[in-house]
Amino acid sequence: MLWAAAGVAALGFLVALEIAARHYGVQGPIAGQVRELILPPKSGFVLYGAMALMLVVLDRRQRFVAVGAALGIDAVFQLVRWAIGAQLTEGHPFGNGALWVILGCAVVAVTRRTGQERVLMLKGVGLALLLVAGRKTGDTWLLITSKTRPTVLDQYVATADHALGNPSWLVGRVLTATGTVGAHALNYVYAQLALAAVVVSFYQLRNVAAEGRFPGHHLVRTFLVIGLLGPAIYMIFPVVGPVYAFGTGNDYWASAHLWAETPSTAQWAAAHLWPDTPLPVHAPRHMTFDGITPRNCMPSLHTAWATAIFIHSRKGPRVLRHAGTFWLIATLCATLGFGYHYGADLVAGVVFTVTIEAALRALDRGWDRSAVQLVAHGTAVFAALLLSYRYLPVQMARHPWVFGPLLVLAMGSVIYGYVRTTAAPQPKPAPALQPEPQPEAA
Repeated sequence: MLWAAAGVAALGFLVALEIAARHYGVQGPIAGQVRELILPPKSGFVLYGAMALMLVVLDRRQRFVAVGAALGIDAVFQLVRWAIGAQLTEGHPFGNGALWVILGCAVVAVTRRTGQERVLMLKGVGLALLLVAGRKTGDTWLLITSKTRPTVLDQYVATADHALGNPSWLVGRVLTATGTVGAHALNYVYAQLALAAVVVSFYQLRNVAAEGRFPGHHLVRTFLVIGLLGPAIYMIFPVVGPVYAFGTGNDYWASAHLWAETPSTAQWAAAHLWPDTPLPVHAPRHMTFDGITPRNCMPSLHTAWATAIFIHSRKGPRVLRHAGTFWLIATLCATLGFGYHYGADLVAGVVFTVTIEAALRALDRGWDRSAVQLVAHGTAVFAALLLSYRYLPVQMARHPWVFGPLLVLAMGSVIYGYVRTTAAPQPKPAPALQPEPQPEAA
């Protein structure tokens, strides 16, 4: 019943988002997903990642059949496009097969499976479709933020970022010095964050088919909740990022052939200062920006997702732990070096993730006193960060040796509370009381 209720709620949310997207003249998540049944998908990696998550509910032979069917369907699609002379101007040449296999497993579950086996397979299909829908929903949300928030708060965040030493300006200059090699490497890490999440999730869910059930808490749950709540904060605190607000927009990375296909936003920038000259300290104000660039900086969801990957990789083998650490560090460098985020965004993103992770763990293991206190503390710290960025930026910039350590300590307090809570031994269920033996009658 819980899964059914979640499915109905997700479907209703997608329908509402589809209607809102049509109102603003953009493509909604449902229409975007339906077109990928035939047309080249925007991200074949995401579709195959979603299928990989679904494979955890199948046995080894069924997994080989599913992967083979997906690759075969993609090959047929490519042959048909080649035969009719269809030019692949956008999208990936693969991914349709993975989507068809996911939907095919749903049909098989309904028509050929019964009982617990049907429920498990439908849960796997639902997990895969949620990942795909989450990607489409996020894209639509970003478009809506650009249409509904004509002004942004970048001057406030950039001023407050002086308390942290303007890390985006520093890392931006370092990345510029590395040339196109460093830019391409970090761009791949930044763009393929979902792939790292699939690897960690597949490890966590590797025993689902054998055990016949999903674990109570895993990375996909955290990813979906972050993706659901994050855009709501974007609507409250719209920020576009230093490369757009104070740089030359996408033209800055056109030399690396990373974003040359995207229109320039340089004419909307308050000044062309990033990454060479830090913003001078002055009274910030709202600034008008274009209707295209997403207001997706506060908090940094790439930082949030990378932090979640890092947390969930801690209980894996050594190679997985090292990979989680690498992806977190590389993602932080990319978000700052490309000018997509301020340092203040990253601090908020870490607090945001740790608080969500604590709440989801509590839902699985029970709400004890420490869990309630940690979630309340994380929520209070996150709210205090947003309020300080908005109402105390000048004071933060003029007293960096006071507010900089305070920001780090506030983030550290939430991390410490999480580590302390998760490191505490979990109570074990008491053994059932055995009846005392009765003395035999004489």
